[in-house]
Amino acid sequence: MNIADLGKLTGPVLIFGGPYSNLQALERLRDVAARHAIAAGNVICTGDVVAYCADPAATVALIRDWGCHVVAGNCEKQLAAGAMDCGCGFEQGSTCDLLSAGWYAHADAQVTPEARRWMGSLPDMAIFRHEGARHAVIHGGLTDISRFLWPVSPEAELAQEIALITSAAGPVDRVLAGHCGVAFTRRVGAVDWVNAGVIGMPANDGTPRTAYAMLDGGVHLRALEYDHAAAHRAMVATGLTQGYHAALLSGYWPSEDVLPPSLRRVSA
Repeated sequence: MNIADLGKLTGPVLIFGGPYSNLQALERLRDVAARHAIAAGNVICTGDVVAYCADPAATVALIRDWGCHVVAGNCEKQLAAGAMDCGCGFEQGSTCDLLSAGWYAHADAQVTPEARRWMGSLPDMAIFRHEGARHAVIHGGLTDISRFLWPVSPEAELAQEIALITSAAGPVDRVLAGHCGVAFTRRVGAVDWVNAGVIGMPANDGTPRTAYAMLDGGVHLRALEYDHAAAHRAMVATGLTQGYHAALLSGYWPSEDVLPPSLRRVSA
């Protein structure tokens, strides 16, 4: 396992997941960091830089130019390995599984060999200290990089991941994760589990806003407002019209079957 030790960070720390090839969302988040005078060394991405949206190459280029820390997501692992699918952990035959073929092929065609080498060099986990607490940053889980852990997941599942993190990297006070696409916080024993959400796709909540987290005197989950209409137009222009393009406007996933029943919308 490749573990990056980021040392002690001071001042606000910005955590985000899943740019998902959404260039407009990443541009907006970089503006947010600049407005708060947060240096790149205090910005951490939980992975899946590339996924559903229109601009995989430009999104990779922007995040590398920014110079922030990035933990490998399953999409980075798969693209680096030259794999034929995203490795997202979707059930075979699910809507997510069927729709992923389109966007993954687009990403696979756009990402350069040099970008794949960068993806292959990304750490599996990052560790840092901030405001007296020790933090671990992962993508989905250590049992499985693409493990879906939700706000309603059994506590035992989160505790299992925390035990593995502790075994690999020592005790932590807080875990910062991504992958599932829904921002939330949970207290599991003596550890806070924080999912920072993703910036590239709304959280199936009926709004186009997305989410990130700020560490500054505690954990603060924040909404990201960005030019989602432009991101939608870019997907349409690229031919990525299997459903995620509509989600950028409606705020609802075309693939709710991946969600636990309690997180699906009651009515459209």
